[in-house]
Amino acid sequence: MTGTSVVDHGRLLNVIGYEAELLVEASRAGAPDLAVPTCPGWTVSEVVRHVGSVHRAASHWLLRGEAPRQWQRDPAVGQTVQGYLREGADALRDVLAARGPSEPAATWWGGDPTAGFWCRRMAHETTVHRIDTEQAAGVDSAEIATDIALDGIDEALLLWFGHRLPMLGVTGTRAATVAVTAAGCRWITRMTSEGTVARRVAADDAEEVDAVVSGEPDHVYLWLWGRQGPGAVAVDGDEDAVGQLWALLRLATR
Repeated sequence: MTGTSVVDHGRLLNVIGYEAELLVEASRAGAPDLAVPTCPGWTVSEVVRHVGSVHRAASHWLLRGEAPRQWQRDPAVGQTVQGYLREGADALRDVLAARGPSEPAATWWGGDPTAGFWCRRMAHETTVHRIDTEQAAGVDSAEIATDIALDGIDEALLLWFGHRLPMLGVTGTRAATVAVTAAGCRWITRMTSEGTVARRVAADDAEEVDAVVSGEPDHVYLWLWGRQGPGAVAVDGDEDAVGQLWALLRLATR
């Protein structure tokens, strides 16, 4: 199973721009040196700079066909971090708009070597850090649409849990199988001492599992990313198995 997005390429392109603007607004609601609890050691200004830098790195992957060694990691002299973010987001969207989602592209995941990988990855990178900044600034978080949240759940499980952890050599401490469900969609995660795997399954899949995590799509999405606590989702079954899933995702996404 590849990591192909479950929503339209154009939709994700729009999300990158929309979320970048929400991030700009949230960053102006808090002081630049305000600490961001969900990104330990970072301030609001550093979160915005990070997203602008990552957008530029993604553009480099797409344009040069390789991992970047050097790129503009910081704002230019006299440029605000907000201006730096907007500039990077606009340039990235231009690069992505010129490519179809299935067009081959260099990526760091063999499961999805396409331009669509970067469109999806940057949409969720920007969304999660927008939430970080809103939470730090103490402002109400803008809504995450159901289709985007479902796509984010899919990415968190297939890319970060199913790929990133094996790439890091991180495994489970005990064998457990946990299903994740939201809005009629279902995924199965498996943790063993040999590794971690995740896959999409049919909503009526009857595979036996140790526990089921369920909830509103945006709550499940943010819970998987560690941006909401245990009360954000419902757990039916082995709570230790669910705790292991959550802890492993923290290692994958830190």
